[in-house]
Order: sequence, then structure tokens, then C-alpha cells
Amino acid sequence: MNKEQILNAFHFRHACKEFDPEKKISREDFDYILETGRLSPSSFGFEPWKFVVVQQPLLREKLLPVTWGAQKQIPTSSYFVIILARTKKDLVADADHIRNIMENIQQLPEEVVKRKGEIYHRFLETDFKILDNERVMFEWACRQTYIALGNMMTAAALIGIDSCPIEGFDKDQAESILRDEGLLEGDRFGISCMVAFGYRVKEPRDKTRQRIEQVVEWVQ
Repeated sequence: MNKEQILNAFHFRHACKEFDPEKKISREDFDYILETGRLSPSSFGFEPWKFVVVQQPLLREKLLPVTWGAQKQIPTSSYFVIILARTKKDLVADADHIRNIMENIQQLPEEVVKRKGEIYHRFLETDFKILDNERVMFEWACRQTYIALGNMMTAAALIGIDSCPIEGFDKDQAESILRDEGLLEGDRFGISCMVAFGYRVKEPRDKTRQRIEQVVEWVQ
């Protein structure tokens, strides 16, 4: 794949408002999209996310009244994903999740785990000054989920699949529905965003963006 093909994919990608319900994404293609999310970078490599793929029609129906930004996407998308972000409880330096990532996923030696944990704690407390604010800690995790979100949408566009990122929802009500369904337990996760995947039913208007010189400043 060359640079022109990649840029064509970025021009192809748009926030698709309605999908063709008769045209379904293959499971193989969607597994590839999910894999690009799984492989996405995160701060310190701590992967503060979870991807909930909502295929059950009844659950989609329950989400529809509280998800005003996905009124056409929820019923018509091939795959609908709720991206969860971890809360402060799972993100402090001595949290079980952080220890598990360092010890079992990254397989770091104990002395490296200790040192990395100290650096991470200092980062939260002193460098970014977010340790004392639960909401800011959650939003910091959400920012990282958007890296995975962007990668999944770009990966989809590269193989001709459409997507739509969604923030138009009532967070409290949507989380309440997930709790009722047993998909949110305790206070370890919250909803960061949602994203729908499928195939467009109509072509979008031409992409509009600021010029490159309006968004890039060179310091030489």
C-alpha cells in the first residue's frame, strides 16, 4: 500500500450517518478492525480500555432512546461498539490492573515494575497533576481510547468500510443500561464513546478541512 492509497482512505472516511442494513461486514474484516484497536498505543502501555460489541437487537433498542447521536446508526450498522475507559480506581500506580499489565502482560522484572510504578505515580501526581481528580483521571483515559478509535476507523476505511464516531448520548443513562445488562460492574469503567461500522447508503459531500498552513506551524 502506498501513500496515495492511504490518503485516499482518509478522504473516503466520513462520519456515516446511516448504513445499508442489507450489506454486512464479514466477521473476518471486523476482527481485523478490532485487532487494530487492541494494538493501539496507550500511555505507559497500560491499555485503559475495553471494547463492548453490541450485536443484541434488544440491547440496541434499549440504547436508542438515550443515544441521540446514533438514531440511524444503531439500527443499521453491522457492528456497534461501546468503548469503555477505566476510572481512577484502576489507574492509580498500585491498582491491580496496573500491576497486572506490568507483571503479566509486559512481563517486566520486579525491579523494573517498581521503578516504572514510581515514575508513573510521579507523572500522575506532579507532571500532569491529575491524581486528585477522579473525573480528570477518567477523561485522561478517554483521551487514550480515542487513539484506538481513530486507528479502528482508519483501518476500516483502508478496506472500504464506513464508520461513525458517536458522543451524542446521555452518559449516566447509557451506563445504567449497561449495568442492568451486567456489562458494567462496580466503578472500574465508564463509557468513553461509541462507534458504528457498516457500509454507506449514499455518498457524502466532499470533505472540508482547513488548509495545511492554517493548522501546521513549523519551528526551525
